[in-house]
Amino acid sequence: MKISFHGADRDVTGSCHLVEVAGKRILIDCGFFQGSRELDDENAAPFGFDAASIDVLLLTHAHLDHCGRAPLLYKRGFRGEILATGATRELARLVMLDAAHLQEEDARRRTRRSARAPDPADGAPLYGTLDALNACDRFGRAAAYGQPITLATGVVVTFFDAGHILGSASILFEVEEGGSKRRALFSGDLGNAGRPLLRPPANPPQADVVIMETTYGDRLHKPLAPSIEELHQAISATFQRGGNVVIPTFALERAQELLYVLRQGRERNQLPPAMQVFLDSPMAISATEIFERHPEGYGPAVAELFGDGRDPFSLPGLHFTRETAESAAINRITGGSVIMAGSGMCTGGRIRHHLRHNLWRPQASVIFVGYAAKGTLARKIIDGAKSVEIFDETIAVRAEVHTINGFSAHADQAELLAWHTQTHAERTILVHGEADAMRAFADKLGGAKVEIPALGDTIEL
Repeated sequence: MKISFHGADRDVTGSCHLVEVAGKRILIDCGFFQGSRELDDENAAPFGFDAASIDVLLLTHAHLDHCGRAPLLYKRGFRGEILATGATRELARLVMLDAAHLQEEDARRRTRRSARAPDPADGAPLYGTLDALNACDRFGRAAAYGQPITLATGVVVTFFDAGHILGSASILFEVEEGGSKRRALFSGDLGNAGRPLLRPPANPPQADVVIMETTYGDRLHKPLAPSIEELHQAISATFQRGGNVVIPTFALERAQELLYVLRQGRERNQLPPAMQVFLDSPMAISATEIFERHPEGYGPAVAELFGDGRDPFSLPGLHFTRETAESAAINRITGGSVIMAGSGMCTGGRIRHHLRHNLWRPQASVIFVGYAAKGTLARKIIDGAKSVEIFDETIAVRAEVHTINGFSAHADQAELLAWHTQTHAERTILVHGEADAMRAFADKLGGAKVEIPALGDTIEL
C-alpha cells in the first residue's frame, strides 16, 4: 500500500491523495487550487497520475478545494465510481456545476479581451458544464456513516462524520494485503465542535496510520459565544455609522450558519429591527435548500426547529438574490444592510462587486468569518493592505475590517490534538496546512512519527 500526494501538501487547497493497494488506484478528493493564480497554472497542470487509471474517487466533502477538479478528472479520462455521502453528492453537484459555469464565463471574457491582441490567448475553459454533468453521472453507491463499503478484495472503507460541513467525512481504510492488515485513516477536514448547526466530529476509530489536516494546527479559536457577540456589535456599530456590512461568505455551511445566528439575534432583539439581509449568492441559496433536505445532519437544537416545522435559516428582512440585476441593485444601498456573498476568500463571485462599492467607505465594515489562503484578496485585506486591486481598479481600504475566528468550520489545534489522540496512530502524515501550522502541530505530537510530504511525494505504508 502506498500513498502519493497531489494537492494540499504544505498548502491548504487542491486536496488530492492517491492510494494504490490490491491492484486498485483510489483517489481521495480532487480539489481546486485556490489562491493568487486560481483557475490558472496549478489547476491546468497534469495531475501527476493518469486520470484514466483511477478506479474510485472518494470525496470527503463538497468544498471546491476538495471536489472542484473532479470534472477535469472526467475530462482527462476518468470513468470510475465516485463515492460520497448523500449530502455531499448533492452539494458537490452544485459546486461543480457552479465552477464550470464560472470558468465558461471567464473563458468568454478572456476571448473578448484578447481578440484584438497580436497573439490571442486560448479562451477555452479548464472544463465546462458538460464535463461537470458527466462527472456527476459517475456517482455510484451512497456512503452512510459507519457502514463499511468494499472497494476490492481486502479493501474496505468506512465513512465517519467529520463535523466540518453537511455530509463531510473522515474515511477509514481497512486493508488486508500480502498476509498483513493495516488501518489508514484520512481525517478529511475536521469540524470545530460546539458550532450551532452540525454535530461535532465523531470519535475517530483507531488506526495504524493517520493522514490528517492541519489548517489551524498552530492556533486556538475564539469561543463561539463571544464571536457571535462581536458580530452583533460590529453590525450595530456599522449601522450607527450609516454603512453596510459586507461578509465574504462560503456558500456551504458558513452562509447557513450565519443566517441561523442572525435569526437568533433578531429574535432576541440583539440586532436592529430594520436590518436588511441579502444572501447574494445563487449557489448559497441552492445550498440552503439542500441543507433543508438533510435535517439528519444537524445537532439537537436545529433538528428540533425542523421537527416543529420552523425554518432555522429564515428571518425578517431576508432577501435571496439569484439574478444579476438584483445583485447590482444592492449596490445602490449605502447603509443598513448585511450583504453576504461569495466567494469566502474573495477570489471570484459577486463579493468583489460589493467590496468595490463598500471597501472605500469609512462607514462600512467588512467581516471575515472564515479561512483565507495566502495570495487571496481576502488575505490581503485581513493582513492590512491599504489598497487592493479589484476589476483592474485600485480601491482604498477605509472600511472597518473585522476577523472573527470563532465561526471557523475547522477544528483548532486543541481539537486536532484531541482527535489524533483517540486514533492511537503509530504514524502520522500531515496535509492540508501551511508550513508554519504543520511544524507547530508536529511539535505538539511529540514522539509520534510524523511526516510532512511535499507535492508529488510518495510514501510506502
